[in-house]
Amino acid sequence: MMRLKDFSLFIIFCLFSISALAQHQISGYITDAETGEPIEDVDIYDNNAGKSFQTNEDGYFEINDLPYGNYNLFFFKLGYEIINKTIILDSNNSDFNFELKKLSGEMSEVAVIEQRDKVFGITRLREVEGTSIYAGKKNEVISLEQMVINTSSNNARQIYGRISGLNIYESNDAGLQLNIGGRGLDPNRSSNFNVRQNGYDISADVLGYPESYYTPPAEGLQEIQIIRGAASLQYGTQFGGLVNFRMKKPVRDKAIEVISRQSIGSNKLFTTFNSLSGTIGKVGYYGYYNFKKGDGFRPNSGFESNNVYLYTDYEFSGRTKIRLDFTYLNYLSQQPGGLTDAQFYRDPTTSNRTRNWFDVNWKLASFKFEHEFSYRTKLSILAYGLDASRRSVGFRTNRVSQEDDLEAPRDLILGDFNNWGTEIRLLNRYTIGEKNAVFLIGSKYYSSKNTSVQGPGTASNKADFTLADEQFPNYPNQSDFTFPNQNLAVFGENIFYVMDNFSLTPGFRFEYIKTQSRGTFKRINFDLAGNPIQNQTFEDNRMFDRSFLLLGLGLSYLPNSNTELYGNFSQNYRSVTFNDIRVVNPTFQVDPKITDESGFTTDFGLRGSLGETLSYDVGGFGLLYDNRIGEVLKAETRVNADGNTEETGRVVRFRGNIGQAFTYGIESLVELNILPLLGRDQRNLKFSVFANTALTKSEYFDSEIAGVKGNEVEFIPLLNMKTGLTLGYKNLIGSLQYTFVSSQYTDASNAEQNTNDNQSGIRGEIPAYEVVDLSLSWSYKKIKIESGVNNVLNSWYFTRRATGYPGPGIIPSPPRTFYATIQFKIGN
Repeated sequence: MMRLKDFSLFIIFCLFSISALAQHQISGYITDAETGEPIEDVDIYDNNAGKSFQTNEDGYFEINDLPYGNYNLFFFKLGYEIINKTIILDSNNSDFNFELKKLSGEMSEVAVIEQRDKVFGITRLREVEGTSIYAGKKNEVISLEQMVINTSSNNARQIYGRISGLNIYESNDAGLQLNIGGRGLDPNRSSNFNVRQNGYDISADVLGYPESYYTPPAEGLQEIQIIRGAASLQYGTQFGGLVNFRMKKPVRDKAIEVISRQSIGSNKLFTTFNSLSGTIGKVGYYGYYNFKKGDGFRPNSGFESNNVYLYTDYEFSGRTKIRLDFTYLNYLSQQPGGLTDAQFYRDPTTSNRTRNWFDVNWKLASFKFEHEFSYRTKLSILAYGLDASRRSVGFRTNRVSQEDDLEAPRDLILGDFNNWGTEIRLLNRYTIGEKNAVFLIGSKYYSSKNTSVQGPGTASNKADFTLADEQFPNYPNQSDFTFPNQNLAVFGENIFYVMDNFSLTPGFRFEYIKTQSRGTFKRINFDLAGNPIQNQTFEDNRMFDRSFLLLGLGLSYLPNSNTELYGNFSQNYRSVTFNDIRVVNPTFQVDPKITDESGFTTDFGLRGSLGETLSYDVGGFGLLYDNRIGEVLKAETRVNADGNTEETGRVVRFRGNIGQAFTYGIESLVELNILPLLGRDQRNLKFSVFANTALTKSEYFDSEIAGVKGNEVEFIPLLNMKTGLTLGYKNLIGSLQYTFVSSQYTDASNAEQNTNDNQSGIRGEIPAYEVVDLSLSWSYKKIKIESGVNNVLNSWYFTRRATGYPGPGIIPSPPRTFYATIQFKIGN
């Protein structure tokens, strides 16, 4: 980390490096090759800049304010062949005229989609898109329209099947929550990623409670952008990187389009997704309503959710746009609780709990202003806010097999989240001598004021989230806290083109973080007969502010237009959360001296494509943690009436700074389009295969806790592999995916699994598992039918040992399930 003085000098250097240049133009006319008539609304795409333009009613286009250089342009109009031209701008203004040929023969809807998008399900972000820089970063873009998967249930195993190294906690709630991690990061509610929607934060609190209780339905997504650890410079300090859900946008060639999707599935699953979209004049709109309901494969596991999304944009001119969106989600689910190892292997469909409930209410809103001063200079201003709550009530204990006393109070946790933020970005293209360069500077301000109340809930078996502290004054787990947090960040990156095909991208992120906690908690001790002998209330007011500078560097070398060697290095930082510390959980204890994590992430690899035949990304990574937060098994302690610490005789998970850990490995994704190899016409046929493989090793280098040094890091399977194929004829397409994940530890102690354990279920490794998924899709004109089977071989396995809700204990993954969807599309 650098000193503030060094940071200031760096900022001054970057600001003075922006220079103004003369402005030049590319323009011309596009006509029909057969008739010679001008073609309106031809999309002209600048592949390097990630910018689109269109022809007017006369077939004329112009791209203004350009520096000298080479420009790779794509010309596209539905029903015409795509042409790609490289234009060398070496005069003040250049005029070019192009002819588009109509496609010959009849094409199915599938073939049209293939023409518009890339053949492969995973694409890459360009070096510059909008006001963001991605040069030299490991990134993937999931193109959902290219994939045949179970979108009605948000099946994460299929949706993220081509993302190397992701570790996924599986649930049975139709994908209401996303739980992904990778490279040793805890998958719980994706809390180690910066999770965004349309570029803004959607988690409970980025600083104090970075868990994602809301996940957009896949049916409403255009794509999912994933950037690994080096995303810290632009999007935060986290080790995981960025997950950005890009929602669908308004259709531009229709005033109204309606899509209605109705799905049914196993365990009384029913979902309905209905969207309305269109463009009227300069106003575009898109919105949907999504309802989900199901019973789950275990007793006491029903759920119901309602989700509304509204979006509109207005284009003042070709250079100025605004957009607004609003999201509402409410869902209620019953949680069947976790199992011990013995219970799981005896009958994984059983449930120990009948009174556990979970409720989420999420409201998000954002406003974005975008303006282009010129082709070289762009500005974006984003403002957003969250008003949300999560409520849980139920019986939980580290003795998972213990029966619930139906007359006793339940543990109640109430969390309210209110936060807002702004993010401003300015991107400028300039030259240094004869070399192009791109500079990005931005800032973010984030403020939150969250509350957390823990105490006794009612003894009811219903979804009653009423605090019953007067009825049960001696309930042991009681606290009431407010968490005001503030964050100010300044970040910047600059692409320096050392050669036309070699670039360096240094970057920085300066962070000021102020976290506070204000509130009280109770300490209640009991004698051996269970009678209270101490009931005291303590204040716990803390404030922790810090500022630091993170640095990073990316490089990119393109030996040809289809191949890239990339590498990057970025420092990372994770703030410890007061909310995690103060919530009392009988299954684990938190070290009162727990502090922040720091470290770095590095990636390097080779990626590219061979025409429409092969797409690949093969590389390695390293991730270093200092003061890694983790869990070990220790004897439980408590403070007795005399103020001394004593052991209770129980073993619990102990959470704190475990030590220094290093994770490293190889990740690869290879997609192969078979038909070109066979010399077959791809117009009506589709046959492709993919292989996604991650080999990951890890080790605790140092630790003050006995028995940890030399151990493996938790949540890291040695082999994480997903492979599959896609077959299609005309508008009938099917996909088959096979998943294998080797065993992984769940704590830093590397506790082995004990299949005879009939007490806990929270300690031990997660055994290896394998799953097969099958999906089919058929379309005809305005109708589309989808169906499939998840977990075809009906494997019984689990991906999670929960220490709190929805456990504690083993959470079994769903067995074989079926689904079917019918879609209707109506539009003028």
